Amino acid sequence: MSARLEINLNKIHHNAHILVQRLAVHGISVTGISKATLGSPTIAKVFQNAGVTMLGDSRIENLEKMKEANVSAPMTLIRTPMLSQIDRIVESADISFNTELKIIKALSRASNLIGRTHGIVLMVELGDLREGIMPSDVETIVRSVIKLPNIEFQGIGANLACRNGVTPDDKNMAELSALANSIDKKFGITMNIVSGGNSSNLEWVFRGSTIEGKESSRQIGRINNLRLGEAILLGRNPLDREPIKDLYTDAFNLIGEVIEFKVKPSKPWGEMAQAAFGTPPPIKNQGNIHQVLLAIGEQDTDTGGLTPSAGFEILGASSDHIILNAKENSLAIGDEITFELNYSALLRSMTSPFVNKVMEE
Repeated sequence: MSARLEINLNKIHHNAHILVQRLAVHGISVTGISKATLGSPTIAKVFQNAGVTMLGDSRIENLEKMKEANVSAPMTLIRTPMLSQIDRIVESADISFNTELKIIKALSRASNLIGRTHGIVLMVELGDLREGIMPSDVETIVRSVIKLPNIEFQGIGANLACRNGVTPDDKNMAELSALANSIDKKFGITMNIVSGGNSSNLEWVFRGSTIEGKESSRQIGRINNLRLGEAILLGRNPLDREPIKDLYTDAFNLIGEVIEFKVKPSKPWGEMAQAAFGTPPPIKNQGNIHQVLLAIGEQDTDTGGLTPSAGFEILGASSDHIILNAKENSLAIGDEITFELNYSALLRSMTSPFVNKVMEE
């Protein structure tokens, strides 16, 4: 069998259910982010069954896949729409996150043509310097958006800890809440969504509370939605990749097959130049070792985001191979090695057509 991801749906459901319950105590709903699952309808339905109220993805192709599979949850495009995909977006996304008025006007025109209303969440820049309207400019954009036909202004949101690792905290979340209050007062509305961020916001929400979130000194303000992917799928806090209490970290396992097992020197010889992926790191001379080749490589996953079973050490990788030191382990051709994955490795493994996806209860 070729390289495969073994996916435990019960563990994903458990993680989603726990987080939905804990956040509900604070009045926060969950948008389940499906991009790391390549928009899997099966996993989307697991999210729904666990209490996730909306689904979000950065790729319209994934939203289309879920819609075609009769996934019924409201769907949000969480990456700023491309003008070249406007018609597809108004067909398959109920809401989109936006920062550019030109794009919102195009969404209005396209929605009008098909007789639909499209929801808009305006993303606000709070310091991580990815997408977002500068806070001082948001009210001007809102004034234009609420006048557009077939457009429904749903609220505002922010994204942190993705490009530069800026941490969600009391200051930037209070700024987002204050902006929401100001907009509501100025325009006589009550916005539906104030989306504080992603899985990296969990530490901010739960700080000063019990594990179940029943007691808290945290001032949540207007934040009423978080977009969760990594925390549900991998059970980890993206700020430090530490496990979240009571969640599974092994809902996904990557399996590679042994195609060579030999005793070899640990240090290469001959004149050196760049390798397939640039200059390799310095290699420690460990003498002769039990070297393993697996039939999986950089084309299939982010090998730097893998943690092998106990007793194995990753030495390097090429397009098609992972090279391991088996140490004291004895292996045969055809044996398999199991890896835990970080978010980057999961994202690339799910995207690879060469990695089989095996879902189990």
